[in-house]
Amino acid sequence: MSKTTLNRLAILLTTVTASSLAFADPHCTHQPESAWIPFETAKAQVVEMGYQIKKFKKTHTGCYELYGYDPHKNRVEIYYNPVDMQVVKEEKDD
Repeated sequence: MSKTTLNRLAILLTTVTASSLAFADPHCTHQPESAWIPFETAKAQVVEMGYQIKKFKKTHTGCYELYGYDPHKNRVEIYYNPVDMQVVKEEKDD
């Protein structure tokens, strides 16, 4: 391979790696699932806080993740620590 091809490949790999990290889910806990609040209980807590759930799931990075709407009808994506339901990351559309 020529030096130009190697440079282009290096730039491509750097871009792909950086963009995949930017979209990665946060890591919420290292605790075993036995220490987590049960899924259905966590889901009920979110509803009690006034959120409307479109999707609520467990992530591969140790979080509970909500896609839905806050009490003001703004679309939200929230990652919760499943041990104590503390918000780890929140994205909101105003």
